Amino acid sequence: MTLPFPFLAPQNAPCPAGLLAKAQALPTPKVALVNAGAVNPLQGIREAAELGLADPVLIGDADKIRRTADEIGWDISPYRIEHAPHETAAGRAADLARDGEVNSIMKGQIHTSTFLKGLLPSAAGLREKGTRCGHVFHINRAGSERPLLLTDAALNVNPSVDTRKACLAHAVRLAEILGDTDIKAGILAPTEDPITSIPNTGEAAEIAAWAKSALPNATVQGPMALDLIFSAEAARAKNYASDVSGDADIMLAPNITSGNALFKLMALGMGCCAGGLVMGLRVPVLLTSRSQQAPARICSAALGAIVAAAS
Repeated sequence: MTLPFPFLAPQNAPCPAGLLAKAQALPTPKVALVNAGAVNPLQGIREAAELGLADPVLIGDADKIRRTADEIGWDISPYRIEHAPHETAAGRAADLARDGEVNSIMKGQIHTSTFLKGLLPSAAGLREKGTRCGHVFHINRAGSERPLLLTDAALNVNPSVDTRKACLAHAVRLAEILGDTDIKAGILAPTEDPITSIPNTGEAAEIAAWAKSALPNATVQGPMALDLIFSAEAARAKNYASDVSGDADIMLAPNITSGNALFKLMALGMGCCAGGLVMGLRVPVLLTSRSQQAPARICSAALGAIVAAAS
């Protein structure tokens, strides 16, 4: 008999009740699902629709969308279907968003690179020239309404200092939209001391210095090792003076490898609920994954509704 991997959590936390209630109190956004003709994404947007988090606009091969909806027993007759198969679907979603016909965009059965290629270029009309986008995960443990916002674990592979500044700014904006008035952010690095041989430590110090004037509503500190971000006790033991340690709202990762590993450790190993979205475009973009559980999909939809209402 194969036993479960010992570091996997037995179940995932639900979408935080407060986040869900906040989203449900807002106008229901029109959400474009790109390449909607597969079971997992169609079931995901069905969940969002049934919770009042989405008024779906289904984009893709129209016949396949209808067949899949019949397969899962969902009557999609009330919803708009846009026939735009394969690689044309993301571009059609961008058109609808640019024209104000949808309020957010959700990834369906489509490669992430193909999906984003239809949304991120300036020609798509969703991004001001020079604007850098960033993905932010909203991560909660069971029983806690307070999230950790983690950026960037899904979009920017090896971001420059300027891109990390933009990612931090997006995370601070999301915290503000969610009602946080005392925002604290830690910039992740292997050590709290800038070291020439580890470039991201010096870059973290540069970003923290920039944030003092650029992000006046946030207390930003870095470089910080993970124990210092998570634990006030660790900071005291190391004589590290910090208002962020053990009280961080945001963690800025140096690259996608470390950020993605942390997100998956918290989701799979700690059983956290981790929803997320891409910020920096005219509308929020939900990068849902086939491996995501229902709580994470619902959390992402709730975040999309909240950010769409604030846009």
